[in-house]
Amino acid sequence: MMERIPILRIGRLLLVSIQVDMHDRLAMTLQDDLTAQISATGARGVLIDISALEIVDSFIGRMLANISGMARILDAETVVTGMQPAVAITLVELGLALPGIRTALNVERGMALLQSMVAARGDGLVAEEGEGDADPAE
Repeated sequence: MMERIPILRIGRLLLVSIQVDMHDRLAMTLQDDLTAQISATGARGVLIDISALEIVDSFIGRMLANISGMARILDAETVVTGMQPAVAITLVELGLALPGIRTALNVERGMALLQSMVAARGDGLVAEEGEGDADPAE
């Protein structure tokens, strides 16, 4: 059986807590699973907790950036929480800026940030799928 990272739904948000060593295949599976869940549930936000990761290589860093980009295309915000200082240093040394990814110190702060980002977009009144919410300026 293929290893998977659980994705929890909390209202309009998805929570992913990575508690295992991340390898390339698992990162690809997470990317596929998460984009499918965003699409299926209409989630407006994704919180990815990486506090258990002691090492994030350039591939995993790019996968986090890709997940954020794909989530944005699917109309969801992304917040990464729990980044270890050594991971932050490594990502900067690798030149990975992680565009589009907001970060927070822990899950509690990340959830608050995500909820405020979603609320700021005015998602209280969400149009049904396909009801002209495309922005031609983007």
